Amino acid sequence: MQENNNSKNHIIIQKKTKKYVEVCYNMEIIDAKTLDYKAINEALRRSDDACTIQNCCGQRFLASGMSQKDLTIYGIPGNALGAYLNNAAITVYGNGQDAVGDTMNEGQILIHGNIGDAAGYAMRGGKIYVQGNAGYRAGIHMKAYKEKIPVMIIGGCAGSFLGEYQAGGIIIVLGLHKNGKSIVGNFPCTGMHGGKMFLRGDCGNIRFSEQVTAKTAGDEDLEEIREYLSEYCADFGYSLDGILSEPFTVITPDSKNPYKQMYVAN
Repeated sequence: MQENNNSKNHIIIQKKTKKYVEVCYNMEIIDAKTLDYKAINEALRRSDDACTIQNCCGQRFLASGMSQKDLTIYGIPGNALGAYLNNAAITVYGNGQDAVGDTMNEGQILIHGNIGDAAGYAMRGGKIYVQGNAGYRAGIHMKAYKEKIPVMIIGGCAGSFLGEYQAGGIIIVLGLHKNGKSIVGNFPCTGMHGGKMFLRGDCGNIRFSEQVTAKTAGDEDLEEIREYLSEYCADFGYSLDGILSEPFTVITPDSKNPYKQMYVAN
């Protein structure tokens, strides 16, 4: 390994792979232009400081299973960003692809853009805050684990099957900049048997599953999500008063065993 020092930065060059990481002002800068996901994750694991990934373009599984990291990404990470995340912070200046935060346990993922399908699949802790829209099946199999409450906030609209089989946690969709679109697609809350969902604005045109109850959120309901909304507004530059200026609908399951009627009693 060869090291080259000057007054401003420190370049680390790996001769075998000809891949480099630049350490500048106590922050590692990883140029992902020619790196695969294994090389990027190896560099992340070696780092004890905050890291920035530049020129990210579709590399999958970034920061998978990592903890105690502060990661900033410029570009578009691939599928399963932050899968199995353990108390790390990820901020993306760009879009995310499918399965963001898959089975994450703790930590936070901020997306300054849109995300693909199945975001937060089976997440059991932590937070996913998205400035833009989400694809199909966001929050599928979301669950709460012990004292942990996973939270997902989608700033724009969500695709069909939002909260499918949701077993715990909180999903919030704000419907900002929806441009006449419905805040959610078809079949929201299918198989929902735990947790809560909050949808901002008029939901009169949404057809919910018969297994859930949808009602206008009261003061007590809104107090439950105020802290999360305040964090979201601080992260993306929105006004909390503006967010709360429209009513919310809160959806909860009627049963913890919605499929009981589908089985034959012995």
